[in-house]
Amino acid sequence: MKISVITTTYNSGRTVRDTIESVLSQDYPDIEYIIIDGASTDDTLRIVNEYADRISWIVSEPDKGIYDAMNKGIRMATGDVVGILNSDDFFASQDVVSRIASEFAEPSLDAVYGDVRFVSPEDLSRCVRHYSSRIFRRPLMHLGFIPAHPSFYVRRVWYERLGLYNMSYRICADFELLLRFIYIQRINVRYLPFDFVTMRTGGVSTNGFQCYKCIMEEHRRACRENKVYTNPFLLSLRYLYKLTEFICAY
Repeated sequence: MKISVITTTYNSGRTVRDTIESVLSQDYPDIEYIIIDGASTDDTLRIVNEYADRISWIVSEPDKGIYDAMNKGIRMATGDVVGILNSDDFFASQDVVSRIASEFAEPSLDAVYGDVRFVSPEDLSRCVRHYSSRIFRRPLMHLGFIPAHPSFYVRRVWYERLGLYNMSYRICADFELLLRFIYIQRINVRYLPFDFVTMRTGGVSTNGFQCYKCIMEEHRRACRENKVYTNPFLLSLRYLYKLTEFICAY
């Protein structure tokens, strides 16, 4: 079984080497690794090209943002299963992909998800938040909960049937896609109780009050467009739970 791993980059020279090496060090033998770069102006491409003979596809061209880049990678993918690994993240261990692949030996399983850890960019050994998907249930999507998106691996056929990321969303196209796949279409998903990915803090959806305001607005829009009931009070409850993730990390 081939697993496609897609990394999107833009001026990621500080972090992309860790991302690439975490993919290339996986103990699973059949990985299609795709890097989609948005025409970086720093040394991202120089670093990526150091590994060119071990990367399946490298594309560098202007794009319309991260979800456009993810969609390009998904369209290029030929693997049975597809996952996203962002350019400031890295796999938590060398056997992550092999453990994912073993689950997909079950033909009825459509997707898996697990846990992620957020670490300080200055000290990658310092966990500042543990995002466990253990509590996830479909009804919690009314509150804005989704499984940890960087841990979501799904059979490629579902992108062909249900569509890609909606690029009209600024930072919550992942929520809209998972709402569509998991809640509306009810694909068969399974939680795997281990850390898939280590993430540096400071990403596009973890950066200040304006981002949280945008997330709230886009969650409401995604629910409205997919005819899923929610309201601002329900969506605000998720932030109370997020506080416990920070507290438990210390």
